[in-house]
Amino acid sequence: MDYINNLMDAIIPFLFYSVLVVLIVGIMIGLSYFLGQRPASHDKDKPFESGIISFGSAQFRVSVRFYLTAIFFIIFDLEVVFLFAWAVAVRETGWAGFIEVSVFIFILIAALFYLWRIGALDWRTSTQRRELDSLKGPGGVVNKKEFKL
Repeated sequence: MDYINNLMDAIIPFLFYSVLVVLIVGIMIGLSYFLGQRPASHDKDKPFESGIISFGSAQFRVSVRFYLTAIFFIIFDLEVVFLFAWAVAVRETGWAGFIEVSVFIFILIAALFYLWRIGALDWRTSTQRRELDSLKGPGGVVNKKEFKL
């Protein structure tokens, strides 16, 4: 009998938590139903961007270089989060933590050097670079009208 009482004492907080979670989720779904969007109208379907009437198509091709830059930014930005966590606990980690962070930073620098060497950070292809070199005039000025990106 004592075992059942201990079991019930352990289960009651879990059941209370479960009921509370279901209740909160139900309230959130109910509020989103009542406060959410209504059926679309003709005026709602019109695009509006800062008071400027849009023209042309929103479907345009974006170079993969933009995505690569974004991915590199995310990767190296996450490393800053790890370095910040180390900086907060630098006294607790001691020399062992310093050596680990040094290795970590060395790996980051090696990865950045590798990306630079394979040309992942270059915005122009080799053909574009050759064309750009041929279009340079006196003083290194580029005739942008004839150069196509």
